Amino acid sequence: MNNIVILPIIIPLIMGMILVIFRKNIQFQRWMSLIAIAAVGSVSIYLMTQIKEHGMQTLQLGGWQAPFGVSMVADMFAVLLLTTTSFVAFCCLIYAFGSIGKERESYYFYPMFLFLLTGINGSFLTGDIFNLFVCFEVMLISSYVLLSLGGTKIQLRESIKYVLVNIISSFLFLIAVAYLYAMTGTLNLAHLSVRIAEVGQDGLMTTVAILFLIVFSLKAALFLFFWLPGSYSAPPTAVAAVFAALLTKVGMYAIFRMFTLVFYHEPQVTHLIIGILGGLTMVLGAFGAIAYWDIKKILAYNVVVGVGLIMSGLAAFTSTAITGSIYYLIHDIIIKALIFLLGGTMIHLTGTSNLKDMSGLIRTHPYVGWMFFIAALSLAGIPPLSGFIGKVLITKGTFEASYFWLGGIGLLTSLLVLYSVMKIFMNGFWGETLLSEDMEKGTTKGLMFPMGCLLAATVALGFGAEGIHEYVSMAAEGLLRPELYIEAVLGRNPMP
Repeated sequence: MNNIVILPIIIPLIMGMILVIFRKNIQFQRWMSLIAIAAVGSVSIYLMTQIKEHGMQTLQLGGWQAPFGVSMVADMFAVLLLTTTSFVAFCCLIYAFGSIGKERESYYFYPMFLFLLTGINGSFLTGDIFNLFVCFEVMLISSYVLLSLGGTKIQLRESIKYVLVNIISSFLFLIAVAYLYAMTGTLNLAHLSVRIAEVGQDGLMTTVAILFLIVFSLKAALFLFFWLPGSYSAPPTAVAAVFAALLTKVGMYAIFRMFTLVFYHEPQVTHLIIGILGGLTMVLGAFGAIAYWDIKKILAYNVVVGVGLIMSGLAAFTSTAITGSIYYLIHDIIIKALIFLLGGTMIHLTGTSNLKDMSGLIRTHPYVGWMFFIAALSLAGIPPLSGFIGKVLITKGTFEASYFWLGGIGLLTSLLVLYSVMKIFMNGFWGETLLSEDMEKGTTKGLMFPMGCLLAATVALGFGAEGIHEYVSMAAEGLLRPELYIEAVLGRNPMP
């Protein structure tokens, strides 16, 4: 047992509760939030080294042997996402200092931000399907507050839609968990894997698997993404960047975990459905991205495209494809946060999100312009930036699995993604300068540093891919070999 495993959940939870008491002390809240996130990042890096040297790290809460107690499990896949999440959250929080506004800061922005991270980190680390539901709810309740904080008309409208969709998905989640427990008598993920392998994944069990897929698809915006463009366009830039970078990734993580550990016996049914949904998601998301002239909508639809591409790797279910999906998932968390912060900065400067009402920003803000250009190339998967490597591996994996149509859709939508973000660059930064610096609605003071950090990370991830290859390969092996997860949680003890 390793008590360190629970720290990424406990640290932001306790700090969030402390900061509720100090609502009016903004400086204290800022510094303590940064310290908490930095501490989680440090713990995540430590866990990564432990997993590399000693294998998966587990914790049985209360000393109860699994599957009777609650298990926390840190494998390489989860810890890679924890580390990336901490880095992106740290950068977005710094960006929020100069953009979120005093009013929102004084109404529990920082505690809610930490509670959101508590739910996200808990989702990555839990080894129990019901506790996955609990962590989802912690994350969602925090996101409801962050989405509506400020009380503007568009925020309230989109909050209602967002809350209703997630209430329905949570209700379906509970139904799916109830059916699964009735059929297997356990909620521990490792024990579920053993039980289903023993009895076989028959038609009824596959139906339950599809119900879980529907639930997590709603949360990950896999095909069922109708709620996302509006919801991710409504909140302030820092919040929208965190949502785009992290929230859909939790849903994708759940799909990966369930369909590599529990429901992996009928890939010709379940994984084919995932592939079809992934292909449709990429196509519809790309059409949405090229159709709009609103920066927020273009970037929101690009989030959807990324979801479809990552799920394509899971559908192919080969070592190459899974490795590519993990690598692209790490890239996508970073680049979505960066591109949303850059887009939000453009809106902050011009006072509008309509591309037809802005032009020539690169003359007054060259650093912002060229940062956006590099981020756009990375998002589209142009070599040698980070998006290229994951995209190539996913495409190669889909071809190895004979899903040529899925790989082709990924390549085609990459061109549409490039067109959509270049449309922002050419219309927003190029052309005649419409606003002088004196006429601008805002300033980049305090905003450049976090965006620079994210840009450096995506460039480093591309040029230094070999440096994390060992960790990504280990994460892929853990997903493709469920027996490693089972042995780490249950050991060699005979299970009832």
